[in-house]
Amino acid sequence: MTTPLATAVPAPPTQKTARQMGRLDAVGYLICLGGIVRRELLRFFNQKERFFSALVRPLVWLFIFAAGFRNTLGVSIEPPYQTYVLYEVYVVPGLAVMIQLFNGMQSSLSMVYDREVGSMKVLLTSPYPRWLLLLAKLIAGVSVSIVQAYAFLAVAYFWETDIPPLGYLAALPAFLASGLMLGAIGLFLSSLVRQLENFASVMNFVIFPMFFASSALYPLWRIRESSETLYWICELNPFSHAVQLVRYALYVQYEPVACAVVIGVTLTFFGMAVVAYDPGRGIMARRGGPAGDTN
Repeated sequence: MTTPLATAVPAPPTQKTARQMGRLDAVGYLICLGGIVRRELLRFFNQKERFFSALVRPLVWLFIFAAGFRNTLGVSIEPPYQTYVLYEVYVVPGLAVMIQLFNGMQSSLSMVYDREVGSMKVLLTSPYPRWLLLLAKLIAGVSVSIVQAYAFLAVAYFWETDIPPLGYLAALPAFLASGLMLGAIGLFLSSLVRQLENFASVMNFVIFPMFFASSALYPLWRIRESSETLYWICELNPFSHAVQLVRYALYVQYEPVACAVVIGVTLTFFGMAVVAYDPGRGIMARRGGPAGDTN
């Protein structure tokens, strides 16, 4: 009499296997986030010419243009300033946010490259969710832009910008919010561009209109005196609100409208970037996904 074969019972997972299976939990997300941020910071600090080139544009505006326009574009008393301020004092917050604008676009440029032949090509095919990878890339870029912005403020300090000491600390959340907004816009734009060569032209059509049609270089009431239409274009420009948020924060004040606009624009563009990078329903789906994407 033959006995039935015993049913094979799978062995319980070992402690090592269970640990490996748990890498997609919160701990695994933090490891992925930290790795991407650390890589971006190492790349930045190893490219010293990138650091100095980021300071050239705002310092030229501060030391040359602001000195020449001091008498022509003097600024009257308006919030958050308590007294009449010189033009170079007025433009410092806008120039600091300009650094974040250029850095956000440059980070998006690297995203186009990494997506095709770099590290993001591999990460986008990993089991980690797309929103986590994009958020990590966004935070990494913002971390670099904040370092650059504070380096500029440190140099501008010797130009008698009259920023209170507490303002440098109060402006940190504002720089974080503005950097996230500008980075999210750049991240979405990177999803629209397939080839690296085309992104430079897209940057020119985004950076310069956003910067010049804003309150970074001149108060909006002066623009309104010249053109009502241009005034509303500047008023609707999210970069203007990012500048105002940082400007108020540097003088230890809070601007609720600017804060609401910056947060709203950040969530909107980051959400659109996540959808655009989704291989199942976004722009990448219509293009077949990034090169080598198997999801």
